[in-house]
Amino acid sequence: MKTLQCATFESLEAKVVDVEVTLTKGLPSFGLVGLGSTSISEARERVKSALLSNEYKFPPKRITINLAPSDVKKEGSQFDLSMALLILLHDKEIELDEWFVFGELGLDGSVKENIQLYPLLLSLARQEVITKAIVPKEALSKLSKIPHIAFYGVESLREAYELLQYQEAQTPSQQTQIEYPFYTIADENYYYTKEYKEDFLDVKGQLVAKRAAVIAAAGMHNIILEGSPGCGKSMISKRLRYILPPMSNAEILDVAKLESFEAKEPSFSPHRPYRAPHHSSTKSSIFGGGSTKAMIGEVGLAHLGILMFDELPHFSKSVLEALREPLEDRKIRISRVNSKVEYGADFLFVGAMNPCPCGNLLDESKECRCSDVEIQRYKNRLSEPFLDRIDLHVVMQNVSAEDKATHSSKEMHKEVVIAHIFAKERAQKNFNAKLSESEIEQFCILSQEAQDMLDIAIKRFTLSFRGINKVKKVARTIADLVQSKMIEKEHILEALSYRRR
Repeated sequence: MKTLQCATFESLEAKVVDVEVTLTKGLPSFGLVGLGSTSISEARERVKSALLSNEYKFPPKRITINLAPSDVKKEGSQFDLSMALLILLHDKEIELDEWFVFGELGLDGSVKENIQLYPLLLSLARQEVITKAIVPKEALSKLSKIPHIAFYGVESLREAYELLQYQEAQTPSQQTQIEYPFYTIADENYYYTKEYKEDFLDVKGQLVAKRAAVIAAAGMHNIILEGSPGCGKSMISKRLRYILPPMSNAEILDVAKLESFEAKEPSFSPHRPYRAPHHSSTKSSIFGGGSTKAMIGEVGLAHLGILMFDELPHFSKSVLEALREPLEDRKIRISRVNSKVEYGADFLFVGAMNPCPCGNLLDESKECRCSDVEIQRYKNRLSEPFLDRIDLHVVMQNVSAEDKATHSSKEMHKEVVIAHIFAKERAQKNFNAKLSESEIEQFCILSQEAQDMLDIAIKRFTLSFRGINKVKKVARTIADLVQSKMIEKEHILEALSYRRR
């Protein structure tokens, strides 16, 4: 019996599959077992045609191919090439144990890529279960960016067959690096880009909101922008993604994996994702779901980037309350009868809202048409536990004819990068907003004046335990922006100014 390795998806992670073949005496037949999908059952005809088209003999025996483990459902056309190779190599004395083989076969024996290939291999690389793989040559430009795997690209079944026959003479493709500027801290590369398709120079005035945007970006703090219609809330949120911190190689690959789930060509860009679902979106589309197979939603696709809710109070109560879990735990869990999925949801949340249903409550030149009851009902859509998970609450300034362009995205991004380097050089792994209890004690060190001011604020504002930690984390980011090792009184005061009144 010969065995090659391939993989399939089990929820959102790759599961290694052993492709086994036996050829026995009996009436000629070709059987596939192992809980394969329709696409795998159809592989029999593709494999048979590919063998005959390349002048190989199709063995007149009873051929049985097993996909193990047999209790895991398998789908995808990536198994074609491994099946054909096992039939060709069944009587050869060749070592195959370490080889992973991926590829869809054309009827003429050509090897093609499929949409699952990149996320499958990235997941296997993260699990550290793969060292070398045969893949379609047309996919090498993307796959060669995945580190620690030796990739061998082939264009046809014949090439793959000869590669396994003469393994010692083969050399893997060259690993390619992500082509963006970077800096290195503690042997880790952090990539960034200086492309600002949407610039903060377009936002006139709003100095307080821009300052809050820099703080939110530098520490990945959740933020809510409240103001009259047209004051620049959506403009700021759309430009925020361009000033977010640089990305490590692993983060870029994770984002590329999410792009593959959406059937997009991975860009390998250090731009973090930006997701902005409409307030009429269903709960399943935002959090993921499905009756039989759990699929990723907007919350998961925003992982490592921004999740933006415009017109925040218009989202359904069930959506806003369900958002509390990923905001706190940075992961989301979907439970179904047939599957249970957990995936990362580590994002910066941005909410934009009007101060009242008509939007004119804070406008000095327009009259608010809402009653007190309507305003209270509008604000009650956001519960206290939900709002307690927001780090920065900014009330936008009124638009004025004297407002001018001030800070550019390039200048703001430079501040964020300086703060990022400062935090990484003190051996801090997580962003300030994501610090654990022990990390807060380690990195959020307050001066005596700052501690006294925080003690006064705790009594005056009756801060919760979560609220105290959030003030410390925001103050830590403000201190990073000026490269201060210790949190000072002025940093605490500014952090407190962004708390919800």
